[in-house]
Amino acid sequence: MSQPVSRRTFTKAGLAAAAGFPLLLPRRAKGANDRVRVGVIGVGNRSGLLIDQLPEGAEIVAVADCYHKRSEDAMAKRKANWRIYDDHRALLDQKDIDGVIVGTNDHGRVLCAIHAVQAGKDVYAEKPLTLYVAEGRALVRAVRHYNRILQVGSQQRSMAMNRLACDFVRNGGLGRIHFVLGVNYPPPVKTGGMPEEPAPEGMNWDAWLGQTEKRAYNPELFSHWMRYWDYSGGEMTNWGAHGIDQIQSALGMSTTGPVEFYPIEDAPQGAVGWRYNNGVEVRLLFPDAGNIQGGALFVGDKGRIEITRNDFVTDPPGMIKELPPQEEIDKWKRAQWQAKYHMQDWLDCMKSRKMPLADVEIGHRSISVCHIANITREMNRRLHWDPEAERFASDAEANDRLTRQRRKGYELPEIG
Repeated sequence: MSQPVSRRTFTKAGLAAAAGFPLLLPRRAKGANDRVRVGVIGVGNRSGLLIDQLPEGAEIVAVADCYHKRSEDAMAKRKANWRIYDDHRALLDQKDIDGVIVGTNDHGRVLCAIHAVQAGKDVYAEKPLTLYVAEGRALVRAVRHYNRILQVGSQQRSMAMNRLACDFVRNGGLGRIHFVLGVNYPPPVKTGGMPEEPAPEGMNWDAWLGQTEKRAYNPELFSHWMRYWDYSGGEMTNWGAHGIDQIQSALGMSTTGPVEFYPIEDAPQGAVGWRYNNGVEVRLLFPDAGNIQGGALFVGDKGRIEITRNDFVTDPPGMIKELPPQEEIDKWKRAQWQAKYHMQDWLDCMKSRKMPLADVEIGHRSISVCHIANITREMNRRLHWDPEAERFASDAEANDRLTRQRRKGYELPEIG
């Protein structure tokens, strides 16, 4: 799986990228059928929501999942007629697919996304984007090398209320920022011993495990993998992917990161903080409850603003005079975990070749902060981070945690 999906599929794409030419949608997508044709890799709960919210300008034509029954159930539920593949590489080899939604588990997302851009497909990748820091830089490098569009599923980047509030802070609406308070998102836990059970018929358990250590099937692990360190970063990389991303955006740090991380003493268990090179400090102190988990509280010279999902509150009131039209606010409430309009930005960028609102670099930088916060908890000491080199300063022990050992057959491809 570490090899390119199919040499014949994207040799032309690779040559075009190397020559510096933009890669446009295939000619097939123009003319009589102007709809963008989309494949879905991983058809679990989140992908199901994305499938149901896909904008009208696109259509699902194929799905791939390592559990065949899940693909069949997803198709039957929607009375669709998709092509079903048990291996995502077979889906990516289809020439009539313009882009793919990668809604796999966290530990499988980057390899599928890199294979996709190698195959000349644009990507909508769910969050959290990566399992560890170095994986994200590898993905950014691949997206740029093959000149593809990758939108991260951080839909608050498309919400008008969130964009307005972040712009307000970034452009000095609060004056000098004193500090930022965020949620103390819980970390993952170790898996421990789990009894072996037979895998369901039609499931490729080895493919589900992917890069992680080989172990026996267990339904708890299959259903609740996000709780466990081997497969995810816990709530720190789940809701934290949204909340920390809002902090990065509001502070004008979307393509960089903090310079120092530290555990907070005399605070709730696992509380961490960090400092940016402009002196602004962020402290994760709020309990993991309420809408603030997708945002943060910013305190400055002129007042404060609490940014949540699709909303904000200022103190004093009325600091932001002009709000978006009510329809723009209400449209984000019409479906559970609304993402339709964020996917529309992806589709628009596939055609225009402009940078999406949640570009791969932005997603990589935000989730890297989450990963390093978990590393800080684990090491329980102050860490000095170089956001340009993406390394800890003179700290081999901490730098070892920026990558993970990948199982043979699931290594990341060499790019460039």
